[in-house]
Amino acid sequence: MYSKVKILGHPIHPMLVAYPIALYTATLVAYIIYAAHNDPFFFRAAVAANIAGIFMAGLAALPGFIDWAVGIPSESPAKGHGLSHMLLNVTALVIFIINAIVHTGDWKHPSGTGSGIILALLGVLCTVAAGYFGWTMIQNDHVGVALTPEQERLEQGVKVMQ
Repeated sequence: MYSKVKILGHPIHPMLVAYPIALYTATLVAYIIYAAHNDPFFFRAAVAANIAGIFMAGLAALPGFIDWAVGIPSESPAKGHGLSHMLLNVTALVIFIINAIVHTGDWKHPSGTGSGIILALLGVLCTVAAGYFGWTMIQNDHVGVALTPEQERLEQGVKVMQ
């Protein structure tokens, strides 16, 4: 269990990642609804979800980076999986920041959202790919997972055989 940033023994990063995932997805859905119905409410909802997603992604990134930098041993496969996870999430964050910069100025007078949909879709796809590596770290590398003594013993036996 490589997590270093915890509350009551539970890793903080996995607790926070659901927020940017949901907000990034809400951004995409709201832009699509706005494009279909031209209701300014959905444009504003997309912009607000985008900004909230950026904020929450930054908040989730801090404990994730600390866990990766000081918690995961460099010889562990989790280090590479974590790097891929981090780079994809940073790419998504940059895409959503660009999206916010492009559309926040249109708050009072919503404009076309072709770029909003494309940028949000690219950001969501990066987030999904990052999720693959995040889950690999949990499923295969057991990052953030408290193993029972029996699981610890079995895992050590597997490592010796490799």
